[in-house]
Amino acid sequence: MQFHLNGFRAGDPAIAEPLDLARRGADGVREVDVLLVGCGPAGLTLAAQLASLPGIDVAIVEQKAGPLTIGQADGIACRSMEMFEAFGFAERVLKEACWVNETAFWNADPVRPEHIVRGRCIQDTEDDLSEMPHVILNQARVHDFFLELMANSPSRLAPDYARRLLSLDIDAARHERDAAASHPVTARLECLDDARRGATETLRARYVVGCDGARSTVREALGGVLRGDSANQAWGVMDVLAVSDFPDLRRKAVVHSASHGSVLIIPREGGYMVRMYIELDKLAPSERVAHRKLTPEHLVAAAQRILHPYTLSVKEVAWWSVYEIGQRLCDSFDNAAAPGMGAYPRAFIVGDACHTHSPKAGQGMNVSMADSFNLGWKLGAVLQGRALPDILASYSDERRAVAQELIDFDREFARMFSTRPRQAAGEHAPAPDPALFQAYFIKHGRFTAGTAVHYPPSLIVARGEHQPLARGQTIGMRFHSAPVVRVADARPLELGHVLKADGRWRVLIFADAAPVADAASAVGALCAFLAASATSPLIRHTPTGADIDSVIDVRAVYQASHRDIELAQLPPLLLPHKGRLGLCDYEKAFCADGRGGRDIFELRGIDRARGCMVVVRPDQYVAHVLPLQAHEELAAFFARFMRRVGD
Repeated sequence: MQFHLNGFRAGDPAIAEPLDLARRGADGVREVDVLLVGCGPAGLTLAAQLASLPGIDVAIVEQKAGPLTIGQADGIACRSMEMFEAFGFAERVLKEACWVNETAFWNADPVRPEHIVRGRCIQDTEDDLSEMPHVILNQARVHDFFLELMANSPSRLAPDYARRLLSLDIDAARHERDAAASHPVTARLECLDDARRGATETLRARYVVGCDGARSTVREALGGVLRGDSANQAWGVMDVLAVSDFPDLRRKAVVHSASHGSVLIIPREGGYMVRMYIELDKLAPSERVAHRKLTPEHLVAAAQRILHPYTLSVKEVAWWSVYEIGQRLCDSFDNAAAPGMGAYPRAFIVGDACHTHSPKAGQGMNVSMADSFNLGWKLGAVLQGRALPDILASYSDERRAVAQELIDFDREFARMFSTRPRQAAGEHAPAPDPALFQAYFIKHGRFTAGTAVHYPPSLIVARGEHQPLARGQTIGMRFHSAPVVRVADARPLELGHVLKADGRWRVLIFADAAPVADAASAVGALCAFLAASATSPLIRHTPTGADIDSVIDVRAVYQASHRDIELAQLPPLLLPHKGRLGLCDYEKAFCADGRGGRDIFELRGIDRARGCMVVVRPDQYVAHVLPLQAHEELAAFFARFMRRVGD
């Protein structure tokens, strides 16, 4: 984290200087850039990202009376941890969370089917899938970290709790008349707090995002419908403090009994609590789980039957719920198809508002936050005048495909989870062998880790003509971090950790084999082009007077050891002078980590002889791979969707 750029300032550097963004229309109605409805993980991710971008005014409203205290979705995938690093609080999560290192599979004992026996234990995530682990942490704590980021932002953003959305209107005529400057969204809110109960408030916005869950009022106002089906299977979930002789209570465990169903065991943070997802009875086609009038005692008894011959004595139930398995998906995640919306949307839905599924794969919170991370930088770039509004259509295109893949995976995963083992099934039962379930679990490890998302070519994702230059940085997939050493101070770090959630694009230059000191090398020529050419994307798209890296951040990774590189040998672009004091930024140049097995060129398949550029989006997805000499091709890519200064 860099600070003191514009002069020394004492205190916590994470707390930004306050900036008053409050605006009101001629009629006194509050006007904001973005209205967010809902304070779940999707809403808070989006709020924290937008609040960090200078000049963007955000309002976030929540029907509940205050912040979440007990979480429902507590599994944090590797990809989400990478995102938390971009927001700056990954270390706090790592310190507090329970790490999931292995998964144990338990099945009915072939000799004594009424007993369960451990079959196989596997590593939870494959080696080098991510530098981050899969962890478990109370969802409310994740909310706390996002709320703190919001409170420390220049706008000092805080949710307006106890506010229920009554109506939402999008004035298509105003949108068409002044698409860039108008506030075509009008929201009416009802106050639910004791001080103003029953009163109404009106708010206008340029954009609105529904982050308000499966019963989304925003989705309903837009005419969206969740389509799908239910598996008519009841499940229970509980967080318990318990005493048990089951040997894998502190390890993630999948247990299939012969005749009493299945349970998924997830160890919780703190060393004592454990979460159990417990298979209950099948439901009739028209039956709802609420009809069963289930209690925590029913869940405990079911878990005890499944774990036999091991004992489970529950001392306290911290939280519990029952639910039905169902997979549902909205046709579109925005209102682009609505009459009068023109070429791009004004309203969006994220998270459970546009897709729902069972919680056992641990994807609900993770996919919802990823939706917001995808949308946030795009809204920010348009509102700041950096990008054309055309990029907004890519949100629904990209994330709906991911949601469909998730639902397909979840449907099969839930089916296999609820199917009895072969030795207990009838002659014609479609029961898989336990080994098939384990194989499916392993096969989809990258998907559940969140690292398998692959966006197709689009306005902001190039085709792969030059992909062989960086075989391990797949265009359309998230940038795969690897160790490097910073040249100026010899600090070892993960290259992916410089990709912060600050709305900037990155051009990562991987040097060829030419000497660093050679000003005529491909790296030297590229940096000279970027710094001075009239067609350079830095010159075209960086506002006059702004720091050279404020829109597109250029960094380089050399093959030589940091001890063989003198700072004076680096191109001036990699030692830029910034801020009102003109201070030098020493953190743009890196080199490969020479210790065994840590060379980024080898780990990520970078062509050593030719080098390359890897263009990375603000949400850390690889947008392009180009030769070092492809100056005009790089400029043409950014010109597709970014505004030129002065236009």
